[in-house]
Amino acid sequence: MKQLTSKIKILIVEDEIILAQDVALRLSNSNYEVVGIAESAEQAIKILKEIPIVDIILLDIMIKGNMDGIDLAKLVNNTFNIPFIFLTSHANTSIVERAKQVNPYAYLLKPFNDRQIAIAIELALVNFSKQTPEQDLLKTQEFSKDDNAVLKIKDSLFLKKNHRFERVLLNEIQFLEADSNYTTIHTKRDKFLYSMVLKKLEMKLPQDRFLRVHRSFIINIQAVQGFEGNTLYIKDQKIPVSKSNHSQVFNLFKTI
Repeated sequence: MKQLTSKIKILIVEDEIILAQDVALRLSNSNYEVVGIAESAEQAIKILKEIPIVDIILLDIMIKGNMDGIDLAKLVNNTFNIPFIFLTSHANTSIVERAKQVNPYAYLLKPFNDRQIAIAIELALVNFSKQTPEQDLLKTQEFSKDDNAVLKIKDSLFLKKNHRFERVLLNEIQFLEADSNYTTIHTKRDKFLYSMVLKKLEMKLPQDRFLRVHRSFIINIQAVQGFEGNTLYIKDQKIPVSKSNHSQVFNLFKTI
């Protein structure tokens, strides 16, 4: 059976358990993966230490324990480097000013609906990839769903599929193939089609791991399984190597 690309993994930190379970159900129904629910900062820290990948934290400002959500957010910034979205029904000036100091990447004012959750998640990913925290915590949040958005976050690309981001580890990407103004990203498990020229996508990729071998192809160096003449082999795909790239490409493989 064909495996799916990784769902975005979300930790919920909320001490109102009924609300937390409702949010978890909404996220699961929207094809996100909820990795845990924590009622306090202490529980959240324990989960973050145990689970290797958390993409986003939905973080209530007012939670049980000695640390509130803003205190936890400081620790997340300093220790875990994960984007977080503040959940709050408290919009007074003092709380807003404290919250702004810890650089949230999006926020949700209670009560919220499914569309607002989706907007906040996409904004948080985009803002985190650009390292531009959200400053106006009381404005109406909108997000234009751009199918061309490609986000580089840590060791992954966040790629659009069915109008929603999915996380793809860089080492899962096999090669990129251009066709005029369109580019297909081939991974081990899936394909992502973008109306974007190959050059723009090339800028998102680390040069020590990906190599342009032809005007229409960029390869993951580690994905190459063999070569013959002017052709590289990645699984059952033949990748042509252009004359202008020939020396660079084959000198590289001689040294690997």
